[in-house]
Amino acid sequence: MNALGEGHSEQAGRPPEARTQVGEEAEAGLAQQAWTLLFELLHTHMRNFPALAAEFDLSPVQAHVLRQLGEGALAMSTLATYLSCDASNVTGLVDRLEARKLVERRSSEQDRRVKMLVLTEAGAELRGRLIARMARPPPFMASMPEEDLVALGDIMRRALKTQ
Repeated sequence: MNALGEGHSEQAGRPPEARTQVGEEAEAGLAQQAWTLLFELLHTHMRNFPALAAEFDLSPVQAHVLRQLGEGALAMSTLATYLSCDASNVTGLVDRLEARKLVERRSSEQDRRVKMLVLTEAGAELRGRLIARMARPPPFMASMPEEDLVALGDIMRRALKTQ
């Protein structure tokens, strides 16, 4: 309310272009707030990821690799890029997964110098159990009201469609 007790919005006396700018800034502020909260929620939840990976006798990085390999064969160089590490680090990581018979290296059909990683049957089975465990919602989410979960799911689906 203004000094006269009238219920005008803060933008009412501004020219239309100024009102639009203030509205865009407010929307950007809301988007930043929502993104910050979502990022913080994910960051907090990911603190539990090492323990989750350990349930399957995996390191967190090994669990990420298995999750990534479910989408098909992957070049070791692509995996190095995905993990933001040097290819030599990937070699040791893959050696350990291969020793457990979870992945195998194959030569690329297009270029035999390129090594592709594929899940073995045991790797695919472990990945399936890992993904099922990762999909289990944390207690705070499992206890949310149904209407909130429906709304949150709708919001996340719309956000993913833009990616």
